[in-house]
Amino acid sequence: MRVIAGVARGVPLTAPRDRATRPITDRVKETLFGIIGARVLDARVLDLYAGSGAIGIEALSRGAAHATFVERGRDVAAVIRSNLEKTRLAEAASVHVEAVDRFLDRVGNDRYDLVVLDPPYAERAILAPLRALVPLLAPEAMVVVKHFWRTDVPEVAGLVANRERRFGETTLTFLASEEDPS
Repeated sequence: MRVIAGVARGVPLTAPRDRATRPITDRVKETLFGIIGARVLDARVLDLYAGSGAIGIEALSRGAAHATFVERGRDVAAVIRSNLEKTRLAEAASVHVEAVDRFLDRVGNDRYDLVVLDPPYAERAILAPLRALVPLLAPEAMVVVKHFWRTDVPEVAGLVANRERRFGETTLTFLASEEDPS
């Protein structure tokens, strides 16, 4: 696993030893950022269930203004911090060690342009985090859910699914924020 493009291109990233973490493959990451394209420039990124931090780090490397990583495991969060140091992108990032739902309940007035959720496949409860995200999204924000191909991403007021890509057992579902969710 490595950073594919940008200022940290080629820097190898460490994956957590946690068996529940599924590091994103370079192929999936390339497709993800190919679809996101220039939207990443100057974006405020929220990487939920961050694992190694590979997605948020890739966004920073490609020009995102800031990335917020949320991961509940202390050991896993330490891997994110280490990867940020290796890539020299730590100054543009914050790492929160807590459950995603708890973070979303207290995040406040921050607004995000790009949000990526990669919950454990066994944890199919994606509806509550998606609902909690809607008021935190900047206009024209994009939300990407990485999930098991047989798990449907639920419909949520304020978000519209507009694209899906499948890679074996992994699917990326792209959601756009609606201007007026009412």
